Amino acid sequence: MTSTRLALWVKSTLPAFGGVGILLSAFLDSSFVPLPLVTDLIVMELSSRNPIRMPYYAAMAAIGSLAGCIWIYVLARKGGQAYYRKHQGRTPGRIRAWVQRYPLTSVLLPAVAPFPVPFKPFVIAQGVFQVPFLIFVIGTFVGRGTLFFVEGFLGARYGAAAKEFVLHQKWASLGILVALLMLFLLLRIFPAARRSQQSEAD
Repeated sequence: MTSTRLALWVKSTLPAFGGVGILLSAFLDSSFVPLPLVTDLIVMELSSRNPIRMPYYAAMAAIGSLAGCIWIYVLARKGGQAYYRKHQGRTPGRIRAWVQRYPLTSVLLPAVAPFPVPFKPFVIAQGVFQVPFLIFVIGTFVGRGTLFFVEGFLGARYGAAAKEFVLHQKWASLGILVALLMLFLLLRIFPAARRSQQSEAD
């Protein structure tokens, strides 16, 4: 079965299983077969039908995604840099430096960034460069949980209009990613500048 046919099967079949279907869809997307936006749209669809269960749907999506990411993380950790080059086709210099310097941020930012920001290459890098497992689990679950919760809320609140927005919001995704990066830099730069000023005053 091709990935396209599998995506169509997932979208038409798994919503009937509710939270369990969401978990399976998220696991497949994060591990074996890329299913862009399939889990996101299922979360929004089910949340629009049953808004009171939205947190449950978001949690199941986050758990499924985390389980799939752990699978990739373990494979990448065992395979090392050769695994990264095989899957990404380039040497990992700058990404390695970023992951090793800011392990939690390198996990959290890609996990919370919406489509079409790529996610799996970062998961591979986190395994290759051995981000501590606990940091990986916490950052991935918090990031994916936040993303799915926001999407579920939009689905529950706006229904079909929210789904259309998610399908056509590439610039919004880029803006969110830039905003997150700027926030991170501000949180890093301001304390450092303040410490520098205090040391000069002393």
